[in-house]
Amino acid sequence: MSDPGSDRMPGRFTGGCQCGAVRFAVEGPLGPASICHCRMCQKAFGGFFAPLVSVREARKVTWTRGERALYQSSNLVARGFCASCGTPLTYEAPDGMAMAIGAFDDPGMITPTLQYGLEAKLPYVDHLADLSGTRTEQDIAATAFLADIVSFQHPDHDTAVWPPESVTMQHPDQLETRENDA
Repeated sequence: MSDPGSDRMPGRFTGGCQCGAVRFAVEGPLGPASICHCRMCQKAFGGFFAPLVSVREARKVTWTRGERALYQSSNLVARGFCASCGTPLTYEAPDGMAMAIGAFDDPGMITPTLQYGLEAKLPYVDHLADLSGTRTEQDIAATAFLADIVSFQHPDHDTAVWPPESVTMQHPDQLETRENDA
């Protein structure tokens, strides 16, 4: 494995959306990783910023299951996402494509090294690490709620078929038939 702080990481990287309808593989080096604070990225990601990594230097980006939907967010930029669950996947501009770091199966190995859109940076972002925190399993008030959760989220690795038949049979109204699952 490459140094997580490296701007250039060789290899094969996989990922996908939350529901598993869209999966991808990136072959070759990842480029610089960044976070963008611009208002358009905040809205596209529904978050404080957009964590992205360039794939323009990769040899190949393949959609291994399903296909991303695209939203033309400006005259020059399209944003890829899963049409089933809404997971943000790509930022596509004339100079190349970047992918959402959180959509990779191992996002912890991709370390942002620069920031963009500082004019729209939310004033409290620099202080998030100062907030008190609790691990999920330590939230006593949520114990019963957490015990009842059955996750339908796709695991952080490729699967031959998704969703599993057991989930489809239990909740057929919540899941769509997926093409390209085999």
